[in-house]
Amino acid sequence: MTPVELSRTVLHAVRRAVDEGELAVAVLPERVVVAPPGPGGCGDYATNVALQLARPAGQPAPAVAELLRTRLLRTDGISDVVVTGPGFLNISLDGDADARLVRDILRAGLRYGHSDTLAGQTVELHAAHDARAVVLMDAVARVLRSQGARPRLTCAGPPEDAWVRILGVPSDIPVGTGTGTDAPLRPVPAPADPTPLGRDAARWALLHPAPHDRPHIGDSQSEQHLAQRETNPLFRVRYAHARTRALLRNAADLGFTPEPGPLTPEGDGPLTPEPGSLTPEGDGPLTADRDAQGLIQLLADHPRVLAATAAHRAPDRLARHLVAVADALAPLLPSVLPLGDEKPSAAHRARLALAEAAGTVLAGGLSLLGIDAPEHL
Repeated sequence: MTPVELSRTVLHAVRRAVDEGELAVAVLPERVVVAPPGPGGCGDYATNVALQLARPAGQPAPAVAELLRTRLLRTDGISDVVVTGPGFLNISLDGDADARLVRDILRAGLRYGHSDTLAGQTVELHAAHDARAVVLMDAVARVLRSQGARPRLTCAGPPEDAWVRILGVPSDIPVGTGTGTDAPLRPVPAPADPTPLGRDAARWALLHPAPHDRPHIGDSQSEQHLAQRETNPLFRVRYAHARTRALLRNAADLGFTPEPGPLTPEGDGPLTPEPGSLTPEGDGPLTADRDAQGLIQLLADHPRVLAATAAHRAPDRLARHLVAVADALAPLLPSVLPLGDEKPSAAHRARLALAEAAGTVLAGGLSLLGIDAPEHL
């Protein structure tokens, strides 16, 4: 169950409680926010919806939370619900929820996170006659299409030939004034011509910063977008994807394939990474729960990120999400293949499936940004 699905499940429980007279609320929330539990919380996700409903319902928040808790416990995919603090609902998913998520990602492929939420809607997009504005509009249109919308693009001037050839923007964008557009796309222009970077690096340099931030392009700043080192976020994303593809090839040579399931054999301890590997805080060996669960939550959050990117016309949200996925994936990679005389186990197959799922999300996200995800790097 993804965060989006869990949000809908909680909202459905609220609506049922209202329909059956257990809650007297005149205006229902349009959506319910679920997130990893904060300090003092437990489980996989938490929500403060009971606190939001308490005043309009005329009941204490803990009473509203207990009412919703009872309903949620009857829902498939939820194993436990605990009320903490002033009325937070802490939700634990079934033990096989992670494997189901990985299966869902592998089944959907590059279309994981796509939806028909905006089906039937025509969205008018207009960009200034500027390279960054047109690339931004192209990326926004790609994400909008992934959510079912029909974007209609116009530009203050015809796209330059170099923008089409090198940056990959459509050549047939009509010239228009943007009349009827809610918010024309006018990001801070790039301080220098981005085309010498080539398509992938240039698009990343233009899309990774928020539209109100100035891209780091020009003079020595451009070199960072081409550098194959960890300080380059685009390199980290593409390298992580290439590593997942290499692991699949290596696993095939060893005679095993990905299969979603438990990441550690029953009774085993933490995953064993490369010697000397530390947590991001540097406080000890990486454990299965610490690195894998963080990665799984990011993968589960991908549909919400795409929806938010479309709603806010902000491809930088997707770019930052891909960097987070790549960084969360890195600690898992050394434990995917068996070492030495070790035989491939169910845990190895499960880790390979998780790595493949993460690589799929990275490739799909890069595609929506108009950037290639190479098999080899």
